[in-house]
Amino acid sequence: MALVALGGYLVATQDITADLGPPITARASGSILVRFGICPDGLHRDCVVDGDTFWLGDQKIRIADIDTPELSPPRCEAERIKGETAKIRLLDLLNGGAFSLEAGDRDEDRYGRKLRRVVRDGQSIGEILISEGLARRWDGARHPWCG
Repeated sequence: MALVALGGYLVATQDITADLGPPITARASGSILVRFGICPDGLHRDCVVDGDTFWLGDQKIRIADIDTPELSPPRCEAERIKGETAKIRLLDLLNGGAFSLEAGDRDEDRYGRKLRRVVRDGQSIGEILISEGLARRWDGARHPWCG
């Protein structure tokens, strides 16, 4: 595995998994505190799929207010690199402390993923990814990340 520096983050050029020990889960007054890893092949639980999708327990969550570069499959090398960076950054943000999930207008997307805003201390994690150039506001359509 090679690491690439991009935008201040180290990005693995292939999927990585982290042995973080047993999951830590706490839910009090709407707050969620879970130790996330990168999703391996097979069982998915408390792990990050890509820059806008993660598993919380047995629920697949799609961050409702953003769109990040695709990893399955990326349309170009630049999209893959930015997508890996977004995935690692989302992992970092989710592991940064307790957060809450807020439902929007729709409960699920066409793939059965729960659509939720992820919020910590009143700030959308999606907005953080947008401000760092790793995501765009979701407007209902995918837009190219290549060229």
